[in-house]
Amino acid sequence: MLRTKRVTEVYEMRVFTDTGDYFGDVEEALLTQTKVIGWRVKATRNSVLSKLLGSAKGVVVPHQLVKSVGDVMIISKAAMPSYTSEEPASV
Repeated sequence: MLRTKRVTEVYEMRVFTDTGDYFGDVEEALLTQTKVIGWRVKATRNSVLSKLLGSAKGVVVPHQLVKSVGDVMIISKAAMPSYTSEEPASV
C-alpha cells in the first residue's frame, strides 16, 4: 500500500544515503504546480555534507534521487557532491 505524506511532514527530516551516511536535514521542498521536483537539504553538524561543502549551507537533491521517505529520507549516493582537484598531479 502506498502511503503519502504532506510536504510539511518532511521538513527537518533527517536524510541518509543508501549506504548509511548521514547527509543532512530537509530544509525546503522545490515544487511545480503538480509535483515535487527537488529537496533543499541543509548541511548540519556531523553530516557528510558539511564535511564536503565546508562553509556552504546545503545542496538541492533532485526528487529522482530520493529512494524512500518514512521516518527518515533515503537518497541515492549519487546525490553526494564530488569535487575534483583542478591542480595537476605532481610527478
